[in-house]
Amino acid sequence: MASISYSPAAFDGTSASDLLRSSSSSVTGIPLKTLGKVRFVVKRRDVIVAAKMRKMKKHEYPWPADPHPNVKGGVLTHLSHFKPLKEKLKPVTLDFEKPLDDVEKKIVDVRKMANETGLDFSDQIISLENKYQQALKELYLHLTPIQRVNIARHPNRPTFLDHVFNITDKFVELHGDRAGYDDPAIVTGIGTIDGRRYMFIGQQKGRNTKENIQRNFGMPTPHGYRKALRMMYYADHHGFPIVTFIDTPGAYADLKSEELGQGEAIAHNLRTMFGLKVPIVSIVIGEGGSGGALAIGCANKLLMLENAVFYVASPEACAAILWKSAKASPKAAEKLRITAPELCKLQICDGIIPEPPGGAHAGATWTSQEIKAAINETMDELTAMDTEELLKHRMHKFRKLGGFQEGVPIDPKKKVNMKKKEEKTVPRSSKAELEGEIEKLKQQILKAKESSTKPPEVALKNMIEKLKEEAYHEYSEAIRAMGLKDRLEMLREEVSKVNSKDRLMNPVLMDKIEKLKHELNQSLSAAPNYTILKYKLDMLKEVSTAKSLSKAATMKQEVNKKLSEIMGRPEIKEKLEH
Repeated sequence: MASISYSPAAFDGTSASDLLRSSSSSVTGIPLKTLGKVRFVVKRRDVIVAAKMRKMKKHEYPWPADPHPNVKGGVLTHLSHFKPLKEKLKPVTLDFEKPLDDVEKKIVDVRKMANETGLDFSDQIISLENKYQQALKELYLHLTPIQRVNIARHPNRPTFLDHVFNITDKFVELHGDRAGYDDPAIVTGIGTIDGRRYMFIGQQKGRNTKENIQRNFGMPTPHGYRKALRMMYYADHHGFPIVTFIDTPGAYADLKSEELGQGEAIAHNLRTMFGLKVPIVSIVIGEGGSGGALAIGCANKLLMLENAVFYVASPEACAAILWKSAKASPKAAEKLRITAPELCKLQICDGIIPEPPGGAHAGATWTSQEIKAAINETMDELTAMDTEELLKHRMHKFRKLGGFQEGVPIDPKKKVNMKKKEEKTVPRSSKAELEGEIEKLKQQILKAKESSTKPPEVALKNMIEKLKEEAYHEYSEAIRAMGLKDRLEMLREEVSKVNSKDRLMNPVLMDKIEKLKHELNQSLSAAPNYTILKYKLDMLKEVSTAKSLSKAATMKQEVNKKLSEIMGRPEIKEKLEH
């Protein structure tokens, strides 16, 4: 609307160098001293400046204008972008929960009828609610692995930040990997629980579609892992214990992430976590997928929520690889052994945090308090260790993982493409041959007694082994002849399954074994080879007795020899004479 003009006379006597001074002492090349002497003249008609104002939305700061100093979490919590959702989450019913819908609808209908008619239906409502709670409890007590996978992926399941804001007194989120990027899929920050300061690192999923897109569905990029690594170094430097929350289907596997070094970022985290001198506790709150989960999961203690899962490959991916169809995912989930109870048996998981019936989303606050109690209990144990003990504890946890089994029968289906084992044929000896061999053995034992030498222990041992094999072969022939072979094989398979799962023997199975044993003892005398079997068992008993006697004789000889050596010493002889 107005223009500013100045008189050229004001600059008379001013050199060119003065006019070109820096902006620190002048304005647009004009010295400030000279500018002070300028006579400004306002001309209203020379220049017209018109500006059209756009309607702008008022800037919404992430904190209020007058924050209360005693707000939960402190004033700095207002800086967090994580706010309560304005709209209520829509209830999502999983496939296996649909039978409960009928009972829930009945409760709603009865309440509606009570409101419309004004009649008292409280007894019916209480009865239906009890029935619903009992059905829900029964359903969640017998969940299959694939059902637990679906619960872990439930869209309304509490996220990392939900739990953190529930369990911490104060929490300040920290951002950035110091390389120009801040991955929203991994959230880090410092928080306090009951006055103790911790570094929290967790994988954050969204609570709705918009947030999931922003958080990349909880799949971190290399920047996210490098941000976590920076915070780990920070915590190690300042002595803050680290608590990590795992909830990811896996690291983001796009082309850009691979170019930026996804594998290297995960490997760097793995190596670094084993050398940190502060206690580390990892909690799987949803699904923990592959190396993306392990990159923040190399801890002293790994805890899991009751319905969380921890896997190398998702059940769908495993089924697609092994059975060429994702429809076999229930079978894959069972074989992978990815649930918290199974991983506790394998000693991968160190503890299970309970969830309410209906899953963590049915009682988010209650679940958070259980997590808080587990963190306090675990940290009490770990903080009592010194640095060297803490590092050894972390190393031994991972060194002891895995195992092998021996003597467990292979499933017949798996034997199809295996090389057939050459059956070992045991040469059967006749009664006369056995009598001759035992007679020779007796002669050797008598000679040893007469000459006061050691009895033939090797010969006795070989004879016992031979008689055991002969007796086993005769037993097999007798069982086959009595038609009990199939029952015996079935019992062996059942017993091996129980042993492989480290469970107690089922009373029903024990009863089956006793019945078969009783039946075998009763009908054994009717077997066609009973006479030769009885003879071999008697010979085995006789040779075993001879071995135990020879062992006693050997020990007696050694004691006598030692005694004679002691008595032969000059000082002992002198003492005896005195």
